[in-house]
Amino acid sequence: MSNIYERVELLLGKDAMDCLAKSKVAIFGVGGVGGYAVEALVRSGIEEIHIIDSDKVCSSNINRQIIATNKTIDKYKVDVMEERIKDINPDITVYKYPIFYLPDSNDEIPFESFDYIVDAIDTVTAKIDIIMKAKEFNIPIISAMGCGNRLDPTKLVITDIYKTKNDPLAKVMRRELKKRRIKKLTVVASTELPIKPNKELKDGKRIVPGSSAFVPSAAGLFIASHIVRQLSKQSKRVD
Repeated sequence: MSNIYERVELLLGKDAMDCLAKSKVAIFGVGGVGGYAVEALVRSGIEEIHIIDSDKVCSSNINRQIIATNKTIDKYKVDVMEERIKDINPDITVYKYPIFYLPDSNDEIPFESFDYIVDAIDTVTAKIDIIMKAKEFNIPIISAMGCGNRLDPTKLVITDIYKTKNDPLAKVMRRELKKRRIKKLTVVASTELPIKPNKELKDGKRIVPGSSAFVPSAAGLFIASHIVRQLSKQSKRVD
């Protein structure tokens, strides 16, 4: 195989690429945000990926999720994501966990082996638990806040959760993190005021937010960029 990462190496240097190749990154949720984060990470030189998601692809995912097509409907997202990763680089090691992550399932995940964690799931209880596990094992983590009901990807920022605004999910997370004495958390969040959908759509009892192709994908790319830059720092080639 030709060096598929040679263009990235021009920016980062060999030492950084060696560091990325040895890094183990876990992505919780491979939907609109997490799928694009995985995509960019594997195209940037990460060679061990852990993907955690219990869902199957459905038609309502097609507008925003990179793994969602008519051909992948009803397939498990982790299976589709693995196939896509292997198409990009067959040498990448992929670990799949087709589970709905909750605190009582955290013993199924080898947190202690990760070099970085991406939290790209929606459930507050699960997000908090992942963050607490990252703190327990001293693993850097970046968490995605709300991307629904938004259209403008230029309003996305990487910041501390206590500096976010216009984000209902972040507001809930801040309250829960304060209770647990978590004083900081790196997040990708939008400063755009959420748009009120022009009609109500329900999935069971849950009101479904509107979604676009732009904001979740950009958030995933922001996350991947942040991780690549952070993991490359030890090479002293990237600020």
